Amino acid sequence: MDKAYTPGDIERRIYERWESSGAFAPASVKEGDDRPAYCIMLPPPNVTGTLHMGHAFQHTLMDTLTRWHRMRGDSTLWQPGTDHAGIATQMVVERQLGAEGKHRLDLGREAFIERVWKWKAESGSTITRQMRRLGTSVDWSRDKFTMDPDLSRAVTEVFVRLHDEGLIYRGKRLVNWDPVLLTAVSDLEVLSEEENGSLWHIKYPVKDGDGFIVVATTRPETLLGDTAVAVNPDDERYRHLVGKQLDLPLTGRTIPVIADSYVDAAFGSGCVKITPAHDFNDYEMGQRHNLPQINIFTPTATLNENAPEKYRGMDRFEARKKIVAELEGQGLIEKIEPHKLKVPRGDRTGAVIEPYLTDQWYVKIAPLAEPALKAVEDGRTKFVPENWSKTYYEWMRNIKDWCVSRQLWWGHRIPAWYDGAGGIYVGRDEAEVRRKHSLGDRKLTQDSDVLDTWFSSALWPFSTLGWPDTTPELRKFYPTSVLVTGFDIIFFWVARMMMMGLKFMGDVPFKHVYITGLIRDENGDKMSKSKGNVIDPIDIIDGIALDPLVAKRTTGLMQPHLAPGIEKKTRKQFPEGISAYGTDALRFTFAALAGSARDINFDLGRVGGYRNFCNKLWNAARFVLMMVEGTDGKSSGDLVGEAELSVADRWIVSRLADTLAKVDSSLNEYRFDFAATALYEFTWYEFCDWYLELTKPVLQSESSSEAQKRGTRRTLVTTLEALLRALHPIMPFITEEIWQRVRPVAEPLIAAGQVRGARVNADSIMLTSYPAGGDYARDIEAETQVGAIKEYILKVRQIRGEMNIAPSRKIPLLLRDADEQAQLLISRNAHYLLRLAGLESIQVLGAGDAEPVSASAMVGNTTLLVPMAGLIDAAAEIDRLTKVIGKNESDIGKLRAKLGNESFVKNAKPELVEADRARLAELESQTEGLVKQLERVRRLGGT
Repeated sequence: MDKAYTPGDIERRIYERWESSGAFAPASVKEGDDRPAYCIMLPPPNVTGTLHMGHAFQHTLMDTLTRWHRMRGDSTLWQPGTDHAGIATQMVVERQLGAEGKHRLDLGREAFIERVWKWKAESGSTITRQMRRLGTSVDWSRDKFTMDPDLSRAVTEVFVRLHDEGLIYRGKRLVNWDPVLLTAVSDLEVLSEEENGSLWHIKYPVKDGDGFIVVATTRPETLLGDTAVAVNPDDERYRHLVGKQLDLPLTGRTIPVIADSYVDAAFGSGCVKITPAHDFNDYEMGQRHNLPQINIFTPTATLNENAPEKYRGMDRFEARKKIVAELEGQGLIEKIEPHKLKVPRGDRTGAVIEPYLTDQWYVKIAPLAEPALKAVEDGRTKFVPENWSKTYYEWMRNIKDWCVSRQLWWGHRIPAWYDGAGGIYVGRDEAEVRRKHSLGDRKLTQDSDVLDTWFSSALWPFSTLGWPDTTPELRKFYPTSVLVTGFDIIFFWVARMMMMGLKFMGDVPFKHVYITGLIRDENGDKMSKSKGNVIDPIDIIDGIALDPLVAKRTTGLMQPHLAPGIEKKTRKQFPEGISAYGTDALRFTFAALAGSARDINFDLGRVGGYRNFCNKLWNAARFVLMMVEGTDGKSSGDLVGEAELSVADRWIVSRLADTLAKVDSSLNEYRFDFAATALYEFTWYEFCDWYLELTKPVLQSESSSEAQKRGTRRTLVTTLEALLRALHPIMPFITEEIWQRVRPVAEPLIAAGQVRGARVNADSIMLTSYPAGGDYARDIEAETQVGAIKEYILKVRQIRGEMNIAPSRKIPLLLRDADEQAQLLISRNAHYLLRLAGLESIQVLGAGDAEPVSASAMVGNTTLLVPMAGLIDAAAEIDRLTKVIGKNESDIGKLRAKLGNESFVKNAKPELVEADRARLAELESQTEGLVKQLERVRRLGGT
């Protein structure tokens, strides 16, 4: 093996081999076996998108589950695919046309759609290439696109069936309208952020009487569409006006005063203007009171023929200025106040979204929502963490009919036809419509709208498996096992998949819904382009060297590859560039962060820590292979013979069994953080730090028998091989690379049945079995013995540190009050203590033996003594410690004075104050220890 682990050299090579071998496909579909099914549906990313940190996080968790179940012997399908992303994709292509001085209307619908397909073929695979870099083991042979013919057929089938049952209808209702895109948009495509605005208090005169009512509004232009003013029925101030008419300013119309309990009498004047055609709450009140709906806007948000003639054709915000000026001129503005308000804007255009009354297609939700609600209540689908089910219940119990039509060209065109005489006909195609309704050669025109992208996404768990046909994949993998997704789309996607799955498959689409946290930056802020704190996961994997000279001379840094527009922000965020950490370090970071928290702070420093973990594993493997292959020329076949296991061998196998049991229970509960921690601690602290060291006294000693050496070599190989399999779902690349090196050594043992659970003739680690805790023996006696050995070694190392004795200096160890059990432990394991504690001898003192001047420590009732004669110069050590203590005390005094200054504490940055407090606490603790050490040295030196 190479001395250094270089992920960039191996990852692409390994992934290409995996993909070309077909290893990602579920074996049961290929071979027809009866293994249990495990299926995850990839939430389809937008075809226009690129891989962001949220994707990388969720894909890591899905891949971990997929690889784990594949290795457990399940028939495993991770279904990939991308979403056609109606609005986003259409905008990309329209911008391209704009750059050419063209508009989609110049091309016409068919030519424009051809242009979109051309764009997808050329540029639509960016995110799938990035997914490969992350190591995702999806079945690429089944890659789907929501506009594929088979998925489009499923969309049409669902629409027609729902319409035939009266669950899809066409109606005029309020929608979120983007006046730039000229289409309805979903709530998820609307960003509402606080902005500075005004609150206008407008007088509405009482008709045929004295006085007026004052209403407050943030949108004075909409008064042209008012059809009532509402007050609370219990508000004594206005009870006498209920049922009377008001003169609506500037319009020549009158509107009634109505009473509705929705009105908060304590807010403002207690009077609310009602504009049913331009406000969602007003629309609901208008329905209750049978109020007229007056739409005053065109689709482009200019004023239409329902407005007074002088305002027609004006932009809504220009009209606002003119209306306010005229109201002021007539003395109808009581006051204008500055006001902060939430302004809804389209996430693609930035245009202010207009509640707009228009004809759209709707899904009648209530009959579909009830069974979807019950399925979670009775546990057929479970949310993890469970508290997210409350969010699901809240949304489902307050759900409204779903607007599914969009005024776009790119998407699934609505399968409805019009005859020009008011007839609307729905069918799978025009021929079916004509047959079904005996229309003969009557001229028909298909609806120009397309379906909401979420409509096709709602069918994803079964449409990708072949529905409406009953395919082997549909029978095998539906319902799927788990959905891994974010909390922001529980309503938009999860709930709709539940409704459609129960409706058309008669069963839930997934048994578990695992809701991940949101990846934020290291300070807890949301990652966004505007804040400049976005990190590209591929940059973490490959690295960025902003200086070409640095890239040439610094190993692990890639050549600059940033677009000019991105480079400036990246230079500011990472002035020294980003090291190349590799995929496995990033994946392990994500797994370690995947707890139950709603927000997850991502710190690049942790990735560096797990890159060190990769190095640790790599170096451990090099050691194992050297011990097995390189010390005495023995071939791997010698591992199969008679073997004797040491207590350390039995201990590491027992710790492996315990670790694997923890990993199994953690992954079953979606606690990726617990699984990662268990694997990390076993690998670093037990296997590398302790077991590898404990093997050296056996393997490098001439007094060890061949059976003893074989037992240790075999344990090294089998433990490393099992550890690689255990780590593989989280860290696929490095484990595959090392396993291929270990495989020739381990194969004779596997063939001889001495590696439990491993498969013979597997070409890849991902096709072997996942190690189970039950495959390895727990040995509490060995754990107790090695625990005691470790304690003796650590206590001797503690004495070395306190007395400033060099690690290379061999020292004697005396034992006082060692009982028979302690003496037996020491005698059996003296070779470990001598080597790992750096001892030249071990002697048990008798009851009458005198103790030399020694440094001491306790293990149980046994006192460990290290004679100081000849080890340290007491006078020099006293002088050194005195100087260090003096400097520390000086620094402590300065820090106490600084922190005692109220002005500093009040005015300095909080992080600086906190850093000084932490430094003070560290110095005080350190000095306390040094003072104790000085006292010990003085006692030893007789001063």
